Amino acid sequence: MDGSNIVTADDTNFEFQVLEYSQLLPVVVDFWSNWCLDCRRTSETLESLAEQYAGRFRLAQVEVDKNPRLTKGYQVRTIPTIKTFVNGGVTGQLEGVHTNLQIEEYLKRFVPGPERLLLEKAASYLKDRQFISAEETCLEILEEDPDNPAARLLLAKSLLWQGEYLEALTILHHFPASREFQAAEKLVPLAEQLRAASSLESSGNPLDAIYTRALGLIENEQIPAALDGLLEILKRDKKYRAGMPHKVVLGLFELLGEDHPLTEEYRPLLANTLF
Repeated sequence: MDGSNIVTADDTNFEFQVLEYSQLLPVVVDFWSNWCLDCRRTSETLESLAEQYAGRFRLAQVEVDKNPRLTKGYQVRTIPTIKTFVNGGVTGQLEGVHTNLQIEEYLKRFVPGPERLLLEKAASYLKDRQFISAEETCLEILEEDPDNPAARLLLAKSLLWQGEYLEALTILHHFPASREFQAAEKLVPLAEQLRAASSLESSGNPLDAIYTRALGLIENEQIPAALDGLLEILKRDKKYRAGMPHKVVLGLFELLGEDHPLTEEYRPLLANTLF
């Protein structure tokens, strides 16, 4: 099956169809044989994914019996074997029989799906402080994939920046198990304290005024002043409100992002305060 996204590769055209083309897009090479039933199923899955991904990668099919030089050169010891080429070199491989889901998960490591492009767009909006656009983009992703953890995390952050604390907490309290789960957990105390800021009861501690003011500064997006206040509380009493100022600071770092200048500036200050 030949086409712009699915091609037949052999000893004569491999350099052009795979190595050179992989400078432009990832090329997934399917090493197969006509007598191998498992190969046929793998090939059908890859062909379907090539159509689904619509030009985000090229599928090159190599029949091993007819191309011994390629088979030996790329150390294909079993079939089916899938190898991915990027910039002229092998960047990954999948050997043997795998489910359709496993093949797709492998592919996603090298080829951005449509949801990943939208995630990058949402993250860019968030970084540029276009919070409504970030929210709308996340909702677009979640319409197709309701449990997408990266989109849910970005949505929660965009809602927090907009002061929609209850909506953000609804997402954070029902967050799916994923690599984003810990990040979501860090945002929970921040969201809870901001939502309760106007009704926090005084404990009779003189630090209450500083704490309430710090939460108000966060709401008004005066983050450096808020962080200064929270660190001042921790300098005076690390156990104030069961260490909640510390949790709020960590939530702010997560909301800002690890590469934000304020996170980079205040993280060592927090460490010095605590230790």
